Amino acid sequence: MTQTLTLRRPDDWHLHLRDGPLLHGVLSDSAAHFARAIIMPNLVPPVVTGAQAMAYRERILAARPEGSAFTPLMTLYLTEETDPEDVARAHADGIATAVKLYPAGATTNSASGVRDMDKVRPVLERMAEIGMPLCVHGEVTDPDVDIFDREAVFIDKVLKPLRRQVADLRIVMEHVTTQNAVDYVRDQPKRLAATITTHHLIINRNAMLAGGIRPHYYCLPVAKREKHRVALVEAAVSGDRRFFLGTDSAPHLDSAKLQPCGCAGVYSAPVTLSCLAEVFDVAGALKKLEDFVSLNGPRFYRLPPNDETVTLVKGPPLDRTRVRETGAGPVTVFDPGFPLHWRVRD
Repeated sequence: MTQTLTLRRPDDWHLHLRDGPLLHGVLSDSAAHFARAIIMPNLVPPVVTGAQAMAYRERILAARPEGSAFTPLMTLYLTEETDPEDVARAHADGIATAVKLYPAGATTNSASGVRDMDKVRPVLERMAEIGMPLCVHGEVTDPDVDIFDREAVFIDKVLKPLRRQVADLRIVMEHVTTQNAVDYVRDQPKRLAATITTHHLIINRNAMLAGGIRPHYYCLPVAKREKHRVALVEAAVSGDRRFFLGTDSAPHLDSAKLQPCGCAGVYSAPVTLSCLAEVFDVAGALKKLEDFVSLNGPRFYRLPPNDETVTLVKGPPLDRTRVRETGAGPVTVFDPGFPLHWRVRD
């Protein structure tokens, strides 16, 4: 029997669109299914000021498919030279929805990120005053800390002190990957939420490393042990309003991924809703999927949920596109490792 599931149109609360030909090559995959997305600012050079965010937004709008109403929600890249008043103006003018904290060196194009949190305190205090969220890449970059422990150490060494110092700051822990992060968010009733990616709900570190290195599963933060993946699934399907979808869909050309030192990033936009429907279906939690993809995120960002809907249909396994050809070159699409029976009805 055919099964259908109708949801309010989802949003993506963590998305990389890049720029130039790659932007034009991948935007349609997100615009096809999502109404809005929080756009990451880690271009080269990064999107630091309100004027830069406005210009980037215009490039995204110009790249939308004909007839698309996809809305990019822009973020500003936090640096130690960021002007608090420029941030406040950009927020008041509707240009910037949030500010993004990258610890320097934590991930792709993060060299301009923050090394000394004291130097950005004035910006964070101004954001707390105006209710502007801080989106956090929650990893320390100390070379003495094992890469699989960087998220847990960040919570103890950076996030907890920050939340004591700027108690009214609203924070999104992005792409959480550990039981530690899930537990911490659950213990905090106010001003804290977390996004969970499609791929971290599906793969653990064995997918990347067992039986050979699979570079298309390499991302930052890296996938962790199976117990952590299970904790993420439990959080996502729970309906808890503090957890919502942020795909962290991050296109890299295959020529950049397949290198001795390849780029971190998983490109999941084309298959995200199909993958999530499988995860929630297996968990017996399809009724909670709308909370995760359509309701919890707008609630935290103080935006209305979308009025439009999408319908998912369950049927024979999809014949999936494995590689997205873009004007910049080929980009490999995330492979969940199992058949996808759910698709978005056209």
